[in-house]
Amino acid sequence: MNLSSLVEEAKAVQSSDFIEILEQTLDLLRRENGKTGNQMVSGRLVKLQPLGEALVIGDLHGDLESLLTILNTSAFLQKMTSRKDTTMIFLGDYGDRGAHSTEVYHILMRLKLSFPKQVVILRGNHEGPEDLMASPHNLPLSFQSRFGENWKTVYSKTRELFACLYNALMVDERYLMVHGRLSPNIESVQDLANANITHPKNELLENLLWGDPNDQVKEVLNSPRGVGKLFGKSVTEKVLRKLNVNILIRGHEPCKEGFKLNHDGKVLTLFSRKGSPYFNAYGAYLQLPLSKKFESAKQLFPWIHKF
Repeated sequence: MNLSSLVEEAKAVQSSDFIEILEQTLDLLRRENGKTGNQMVSGRLVKLQPLGEALVIGDLHGDLESLLTILNTSAFLQKMTSRKDTTMIFLGDYGDRGAHSTEVYHILMRLKLSFPKQVVILRGNHEGPEDLMASPHNLPLSFQSRFGENWKTVYSKTRELFACLYNALMVDERYLMVHGRLSPNIESVQDLANANITHPKNELLENLLWGDPNDQVKEVLNSPRGVGKLFGKSVTEKVLRKLNVNILIRGHEPCKEGFKLNHDGKVLTLFSRKGSPYFNAYGAYLQLPLSKKFESAKQLFPWIHKF
């Protein structure tokens, strides 16, 4: 895959082509079940075998430049072409806030279609259901500007895509990856797989998409965001123990250095875009050797890349 050509395609895409790619991606995601490459798909949960290498990317929010920086500096497209034990993982929040939401969604879908067994796209709060949508949600305005009278059809189909994205990814005895936070009500991996089905009867999907770790909170506390909760170290320890993993890797929260740790290194937050309206000095991504087993995210520092 030629990245320069892909970018030019994304910048020039018309509504009919964008809808066609949406439909192809939807068809692929709806058919994913059971073993696919190094993944085992169950509902909206992906279990990844501890093999090879993963590139983990946090929030992008329409920042095309940051996405291209990550893809170029990591050289991960070349790795995925030559090695089947490589996986590219996106932690959610691809649109809104930035000027290139359409291009970012387009590139992510093309990556998924080109490497269906090696790309995992998680759901962020900016890809949430209608009753949990983030504000401001300027994707409709972005589509109006880009696609004119066809914007409503594009937006409706994009919302179908949101519902098909994954709630979580797990690597046994190693990592859990979600967009937002952990809930003390998580009892098993099936809760992660079925959170979209049980919404809005319980708050599990809201928890996965919203909420932040806090070192001053013991259990949970209402979030200043107005949706979701702040969660404390005891929640992290309880859920990670139940799921037999050591570290939570998540996005959702701007970080001045592009990443941060909470809960004595049991939680790693990645934020992979820079600039207005966040003004973080750095973005960051993670190139993770999946076969290695770590007890704390502090041990991941050699594989965290700031830009």
